[in-house]
Amino acid sequence: MTDINLIAAVLFGLALVHTFATKTFERLADRYPRHAGLFHFFGEVEVVFGLWALVLILAMAMVSGGAQAIEYAETRTYTEPLFVFVIMVVAASKPVLESIRGLIAVLARLTPMRTALVRVWLGLALVPLIGSFITEPAAMTLAALMLGPQIFRQDQGMPEWLKYGALGVLFVNVSIGGTLTSFAAPPVLMVASTWNWDSTFMATHFGWKAAIAVLVNATAVSYVMRRHIKDDSGDAPLPARIPVWVSGLHLAFLAAVVAFAHHPVIFMGLFMFFIGFTKAYEQYQNPLILKEGLLVGFFLAGLVVLGGMQQWWLQSIVSGMEPTALFFGATALTAITDNAALTYLGSLIEGMSDQAKYMLVAGAVAGGGLTVIANAPNPAGVSLLRDGFNDESIGVGGLLLGALPPTIVAMLALFLL
Repeated sequence: MTDINLIAAVLFGLALVHTFATKTFERLADRYPRHAGLFHFFGEVEVVFGLWALVLILAMAMVSGGAQAIEYAETRTYTEPLFVFVIMVVAASKPVLESIRGLIAVLARLTPMRTALVRVWLGLALVPLIGSFITEPAAMTLAALMLGPQIFRQDQGMPEWLKYGALGVLFVNVSIGGTLTSFAAPPVLMVASTWNWDSTFMATHFGWKAAIAVLVNATAVSYVMRRHIKDDSGDAPLPARIPVWVSGLHLAFLAAVVAFAHHPVIFMGLFMFFIGFTKAYEQYQNPLILKEGLLVGFFLAGLVVLGGMQQWWLQSIVSGMEPTALFFGATALTAITDNAALTYLGSLIEGMSDQAKYMLVAGAVAGGGLTVIANAPNPAGVSLLRDGFNDESIGVGGLLLGALPPTIVAMLALFLL
């Protein structure tokens, strides 16, 4: 262990503490309006890891020299932050969003239950499972934008604790809902090629179990919220009909970005064409969520920089566990580190048994809803939904408590079935 490794571990710990304290900064902003801007800045959860990553680079420059600090920053892989930024913006575009909303509305009307309640259930169950095909960040974006007007509004009459319960279910379901294929969930993607796990393997070993847990979680929280879900939520008429060909092209852009998710040069090029298309036909658009997407990308890039220096202690913990202990340990560790980083470290360990491989990934995806940093799509959900909570911020403790019940359901499904 070198001095810079120890410094990086301390800074990573401080970043975690800062993440837990974001709601406190928002309250300080209300108490001290003269410095409200600064407190709001520190209260932005998306800023946390990018800020501490900058501190790490500066510390590395002082300890090891500027050249080595720049080399470290430049050798990190930023494909995931770039992809999440692009897929958030594309998936949140009005034609894509209204296409999915239309599908949800048709399915909801076909059921004998209250339409508004069924829409909530589908947003918490069907959309996370669709994430196995359109990727988890896209599913998170769509689900957050569809559920926001129905659940996550301060004037909706929904109790705060129920909002956290719904948020916990959304985060957990998105984390496990992407395991039907081998390319949609970041923690699965990190090991799929190394361990030769294709989509058939994922569907038969993980996917069906995860689908059961998703349905149980969505059903349970929808039942608890049923009295607070208003029948007229989300029924406002569209201001203008979107032509089928416009929606089709937007969906084609989404599919192309997903298809080239591991090639940033390609999907960034596609994104430039997408921006041009939305400008040319802006009468069918809402403002693109560029700010929210950039903040989430900044958060994940900071996590890449800080997380890259944690291998020395994380890998030693993972490699020293028996399969059963590894399952519970991976679930717990996911709460304090990105689950994709955790499974990537596991993929570097030689001689892991098939049972240990399963337990590592199962624990990592089961714990993907416990904190903001546990799963790459979570910051996107926080960015899009936080205005619906008190102080317009999401408390770490509230999220943890809200995510515990669905996490337990996911753990039981993946461990026992």
